[in-house]
Amino acid sequence: MKVLSAMTSSKRKHNYVRTPVIRVYAHPFDRSRGILEAGALRLKCALGAGGLTRMKREGDGATPVGRYALTALKIRRDRVIGPRSGVPAAPIRADDAWSEEPRSGNYNRLIRRSGDNPGDRLTRDDRLYDIVGILDWNIRPRVSYRGSAIFLHLCRPNYGPTAGCIALEPDDLKRLLAVCGRNPVFVVGPEARKCRREPVRSHAR
Repeated sequence: MKVLSAMTSSKRKHNYVRTPVIRVYAHPFDRSRGILEAGALRLKCALGAGGLTRMKREGDGATPVGRYALTALKIRRDRVIGPRSGVPAAPIRADDAWSEEPRSGNYNRLIRRSGDNPGDRLTRDDRLYDIVGILDWNIRPRVSYRGSAIFLHLCRPNYGPTAGCIALEPDDLKRLLAVCGRNPVFVVGPEARKCRREPVRSHAR
């Protein structure tokens, strides 16, 4: 594994170990929050309002347990410079959306949306989708009602719950993308075995 150096907002230099495996655990005291570990990084994250599930279904509000890859990034270039990452990135277009209709042939795919057509628009007034990581849950193969639009994105204030995605603070997401390599894999679940009541960000020194 390759050791990298990075600068935090406090200008202190830290060493990170580039690792393709990112582990996400449920927080033992709040099922809609989690702990994300990637090498030396240990970060708080938001999970689905329904916590973690091994039986993911469309609309259940839960984050699926499993192993899935981060295959691509979509970026709001009118709002975000960067981020530094080995994961392939492309700008979000005004009509980009994600199909969440289980009966559609485009289910769980990136689509072009116009007017009031259904689909989860990637252009939002809030900042949640300024950086969107596409996780390959239920993509190969796609199974109707197995869940769609499972993303890595920015979190709501105070780590408010997601609809099933994994969400981080902006600086933490950028830090993760900078060190996770070109083909990172997320291993999600179960509950963290060792966790303080309020997990804090930690780095190798």
